Amino acid sequence: MDIPAAANALGTLGAVCWSIQLIPQIVINYRRHNATGLQPSMMMLWAWAGVPLGVYNIVEDFNIALQIQPQILTFLSLATWIQCFYYQRNWSILRSLAVVAPIATVMAGVQVALVIGLRIVKTRGVEWPMILMAALSAALLAAGVLRHYWDIYLHRTVRGISFIFVGIDAAGDVFSLASLFFQSRLDVLGVVIYATEFVLWCGVFACGGYFNLLPWTRQRLRAREEAGRSSEGETPGSDAVANGIALHDLPSSTSVFRTASGDDSGLRSRTVASL
Repeated sequence: MDIPAAANALGTLGAVCWSIQLIPQIVINYRRHNATGLQPSMMMLWAWAGVPLGVYNIVEDFNIALQIQPQILTFLSLATWIQCFYYQRNWSILRSLAVVAPIATVMAGVQVALVIGLRIVKTRGVEWPMILMAALSAALLAAGVLRHYWDIYLHRTVRGISFIFVGIDAAGDVFSLASLFFQSRLDVLGVVIYATEFVLWCGVFACGGYFNLLPWTRQRLRAREEAGRSSEGETPGSDAVANGIALHDLPSSTSVFRTASGDDSGLRSRTVASL
């Protein structure tokens, strides 16, 4: 169907999601001052994925939102990638900029050259370079997410990655995918690019539910049961003091009691009268 307004609106929503998708991850890394568990190879693969994706979306004359989207992906991916080295390897800001700036420049130059070249090639009716760009971007995006699957397999947990980021990214894939159906011509390769990543993110969510959420839920339920049993077996406070135990002022079930010798500020000191 050909509804440009809907295509632009959905494409814009997808671009907005991809614009802010990595911001929660960047903020988390900044607040905790580490990037433990976050795969730098994933971020670099994504940064490079933005190059052929940008070429494809621009040459195929997608709506403007989808043309800008890959540029934002590359920029934020590079920012997150360099955070891994800044925090995990204690690189200085100057060294980090000295490394990431040339890489960004090379990526921009490659994309501009490919856009100019492939526009000329397309006018001559040659289609395989565009198919290659679509396949390359889909492969790099998928490889980036699959790198995290390997980390999940090794550690049996989803670590170092913000689920807010995953959710926003998946939403961006959905909006971008939907926008393609409202263009004048359905681009099958574009559908493959966004659908592939969306399916992989659904898998990460499933792993998070199995390895992270389910054990956490069981632990909370077990803690509540233990707290209930311990509260039923408690004796009155007077008996506790008689046995040399004073009530703790914290509500945690694991630290309800403490020995009087640990903190005797509330007890009266004994004095022995001199004879």
